[in-house]
Amino acid sequence: MKRFYLLFTALISLLTVAAAQENPYPNGYIVRVGDMAPDFTVVEAIGKSYKLSDLRGHVVMLQFTASWCSVCRKEMPFIESEVWIPGQKSGLVVIGIDRDEAKSSVIRFAEDMKITYPLALDPGAAIFELYARKEAGVTRNVIINRDGRIIFLTRLFEKEEFDKMKEMIFAELGKK
Repeated sequence: MKRFYLLFTALISLLTVAAAQENPYPNGYIVRVGDMAPDFTVVEAIGKSYKLSDLRGHVVMLQFTASWCSVCRKEMPFIESEVWIPGQKSGLVVIGIDRDEAKSSVIRFAEDMKITYPLALDPGAAIFELYARKEAGVTRNVIINRDGRIIFLTRLFEKEEFDKMKEMIFAELGKK
């Protein structure tokens, strides 16, 4: 029996290592904390465009979202009131990256949610695919420091994780 247990334990260890090597990135991400954030051009629903790299010197929160995502809708009021409103005075930039929806839908989504942070267009989920596997879902947040490095990643909306993300954002904003 002991030999079986040791063999079973060894097999589980091998399978765990193999799974980690096959998918070293958790939650469908293809980036990790510590990586430089992949650069892209942002086109906000209102027409303003710029590159992510143009925002160096700011702490940036990318919120990958979509109007059909109920979890996104649950999270957005918290982003608005607990992150965006208090953070913008300190140099925070929040950008909602709306996954593969028409401009009119994105504008209506922002109005429905009563958010003031910008929503950007992501035709074909091209920006999303720089950060996560295409089949991976939204909502997810990527926090980027002033140097352009990823410092925090979230998936879905859990208040405890959201609060940790907020702590990270405001600690980073406190650094000069």
